[in-house]
Amino acid sequence: MNKVVQAVVGLGLLCFGAVSVTASASADKLPRVKQELVNPPFLPKHDQVSKGAKVVEVRMTMEEKLITIDAAGTKVWALTFNGTVPGPMIVVHEGDYVEVTLVNPKTSTMAHNADFHAATGALGGAALNLVQPGEEVTIRWKAMKTGVFVYHCAPGGTMIPFHVISGMNGAVMVLPKNGLTDNKGKPWKYDRAYYIGEQDFYIPKDKDGKYKTYKQPLEGMADMLELAKGLIPTHVVFNGAAGALTGPNALTAKVGEKVLFIHAQANRDSRPHLIGGHGDLVWVGGSFNDPPLTNQETWWVPGGSAVAAGYEFIMPGLYVYLSHNLIEAVLLGAAAHMNVEGKWDDDVMKQLKKPTASK
Repeated sequence: MNKVVQAVVGLGLLCFGAVSVTASASADKLPRVKQELVNPPFLPKHDQVSKGAKVVEVRMTMEEKLITIDAAGTKVWALTFNGTVPGPMIVVHEGDYVEVTLVNPKTSTMAHNADFHAATGALGGAALNLVQPGEEVTIRWKAMKTGVFVYHCAPGGTMIPFHVISGMNGAVMVLPKNGLTDNKGKPWKYDRAYYIGEQDFYIPKDKDGKYKTYKQPLEGMADMLELAKGLIPTHVVFNGAAGALTGPNALTAKVGEKVLFIHAQANRDSRPHLIGGHGDLVWVGGSFNDPPLTNQETWWVPGGSAVAAGYEFIMPGLYVYLSHNLIEAVLLGAAAHMNVEGKWDDDVMKQLKKPTASK
């Protein structure tokens, strides 16, 4: 290396170091909070309005586990953050620092990392947090953009789609410092929030037409990727399995409550719809920096993103939250149920005549 190159490289390292020290000094002066992550569809305990900038500590373990994804007993080796599909939601405020520790157990069969779409630089952190089995790593990034964002494993090459279609994705919500606002700029607070992670699976079949099961994750990789090239999933589900958010696991609310729905899809486009309700407020692209759209019947979630929608329930009963590609919702599993308690209002809807034989 000649002296000119050495000088340039040296200067670059010095500049990088100076920036790093400045950022570190700023973060190190802030209070620290350990965020206890919870399983979807729930969000961790958080304030809707910031009480001041802080460092939010998060710890996630990558777990490779065999899960069942439909009532027929179809199984897939899920690659997960914290053992769930999707991975847990992280909630912070604009200006907070997110300090993430990723743990890859010795029992894992491959390396893992995380690309945080909410982060800036180094491939969303993925260039700095790749961990082999038996390792852990900690990185810190500043939450500079408000909104809801996807994160997913991105170890490189064909491992990227394989890990994502195997369930290794989640979401981050970065709230504005002063909380959410409606289309007129007035404060809007939610009473409940639910996180729906939509997942497309590509499960190969054997010569008898039955879904294959593999002894370990990498055994099925070639088959899954070959099938996925056709871009036609065998399953499209919410929160890891068909029916995961129905029956005893249905979402709940009460009349008069405002509910925030966060819908993430790391790989394919989606079109959420609430049967019997609406998107009172829909933050296009998940951006809280922009005024939300109002009175939406169906909203758009581009692949590789998350979108937030708010609705105030005014009628009780069963609601169905689904992807309004009805083939995917009814036949492949992309549907959830919501039970709402409260008093019926005849002024909003009333059955005037019961079904009778036609004349």
